Amino acid sequence: MDQFDNLEKHTQWGIDVLEKYIKFVKERTEIEINYAKQLRNLSKKYQPKKNSKEEEEYKYSSCRAFLATLNEMNDYAGQHEVISENMTSQITTELARYVQELKQERKSHFHDGRKAQQHIETCWKQLESSKRRFERDCKEADRAQQYFEKMDADINVTKADVEKARQQAQLRHQMAEDSKAEYSSTLQKFNNEQHEHYYTHIPNIFQKIQEMEERRIVRIGESMKTFAEVDRQVTPIIGKCLDEITKAAESIDQKKDSQLVIEAFKSGFEPPGDVDFEDFTQPMKRTVSESSLSNSRDSKPESRFSGKSKGKLWPFIKKNKLMSLLTSPHQPPPPPPSSASPSAVPNGPQSPKQQKEPLSHRFNEFMTSKPKIHCFRSLKRGGGGPEDFSNLPPEQRRKKLQQKVDELNKDIQKEVDQRDALTKMKDVYIKNPQMGDAASVDHKLAELGQNLEKLRQEAQKFEGWLAEVEGRLSVRTEPTRRQSGMYESQNTLTVNNCAQDRESSPDGSYTEEPSQETEVKVPASEFDDEFDDEEPLPTIGTCKALYTFEGQNEGTISVTEGETLFVIEEDKGDGWTRIRRNEDEEGYVPTSYVEVYLEKNAKGAMTYI
Repeated sequence: MDQFDNLEKHTQWGIDVLEKYIKFVKERTEIEINYAKQLRNLSKKYQPKKNSKEEEEYKYSSCRAFLATLNEMNDYAGQHEVISENMTSQITTELARYVQELKQERKSHFHDGRKAQQHIETCWKQLESSKRRFERDCKEADRAQQYFEKMDADINVTKADVEKARQQAQLRHQMAEDSKAEYSSTLQKFNNEQHEHYYTHIPNIFQKIQEMEERRIVRIGESMKTFAEVDRQVTPIIGKCLDEITKAAESIDQKKDSQLVIEAFKSGFEPPGDVDFEDFTQPMKRTVSESSLSNSRDSKPESRFSGKSKGKLWPFIKKNKLMSLLTSPHQPPPPPPSSASPSAVPNGPQSPKQQKEPLSHRFNEFMTSKPKIHCFRSLKRGGGGPEDFSNLPPEQRRKKLQQKVDELNKDIQKEVDQRDALTKMKDVYIKNPQMGDAASVDHKLAELGQNLEKLRQEAQKFEGWLAEVEGRLSVRTEPTRRQSGMYESQNTLTVNNCAQDRESSPDGSYTEEPSQETEVKVPASEFDDEFDDEEPLPTIGTCKALYTFEGQNEGTISVTEGETLFVIEEDKGDGWTRIRRNEDEEGYVPTSYVEVYLEKNAKGAMTYI
């Protein structure tokens, strides 16, 4: 019994350990749930957005492998959710219920122990009481006997008093005997109870407490095994997820991805030809109004730019030179106001007998590519691409047109299916008027018919453009190879330059004959950044405006009579002079509208490429 309290403390500690383990498992399940949630959110975050540019990226094997990784991570997260669920159901819930049962059982055992202890204490108290009574009665009997003997020896005491003392002594002796018998019985009973208590009741209670404690220990061990087993059960599935990620990584085909990039960005342009040697040994005489460039144009423009040099890659020309070629007005300058006589204009343009070809028009002849590419200033004005995708290279245009035709065919098929369904519905209504009014379907059928007609016309238009592009591409299936080793191993279509056989428009953009290729517009931002750091053309002189000129065409600039400006490019024989007002304003004005003062030894802005 002296260890009963210690056992009570120990069993309570065992329950506390069990509850601590339950709390540990709960926190582990929360970690698993949060981890799974974070993995799912991570996978969702990097999933491609629907109808976005990201979906197009997943045609590449590396992107598809990444998408497979995201999907497998989602399944991986699901397995961690399974771990959490199984630990909750198989460990946390079961142990919580067992703890409640354990507390009840422990309470019952210690209640029985306290009851047995109280019983033995009660028996002990009864024994002590019987013992004290027996002791008291023995002392009383002894005193009564001594009193009787004293009275019997005294001759002065009457016989009656002696008899009375004798009877009192006998009574006390009898009471002592009775107390002795009771004490003996109580003592025997207590000994029996004490034996039962220490050899039967208490050992049984201790045995039950021991069994209870051992079951608790076994149960927590089993829970720990379950803890590991729950993790082990999902390990094969997690392994499969990791195997799938590895498989996806191994499926990446760099050659195929490279081919997709080639197909996606293949322009369909022919490779440029060789660049000829330019002979600068011939002296060049230049004047203010007409330069030797115009004379060379009249004589033999091919001496500087032969047929092979037509393939020069114009996107890599310096910006200032390119602008001077592409943005000068492509129409004759207007004559000065009628009030002024030609003699009043000291540097007025000479009126040639035949129209001289502008240098910017000559530049058009240098380019061999039939697809047309706008000059940069024209590009900056442009908004969205044209409907026929003529702003794209041939191969890209063909793909876009094919995609558009497929979309239109799908829309047509949907409209046809709806029309067929409504036609069947109308037939049902005609046969069974009680089901509906057949006339109510006519309006919808008419609307579908109009939609079908519009879609078919649209599809026919795009199919025409597609056939035109495919016809031109088929002619180019045998591109000329460059003689250098760089192109000997390639047979792909490369970049053409600005269009040839074009006509110039006054706004600085290009038009072409109906028989030529459809124009190709390049997005304004593609090449602009490459030229932003180029130095502006140097100032070669000044000029004074003789008349007011309203520059309304692309490449021109407005001037006011009497205004002084800087000259950055003199007249090349086309009647236009390029001037600058400030860093941001420059353009062309008719040479006859200004009086030019060139600086000494000024070479001007040469426009050679």
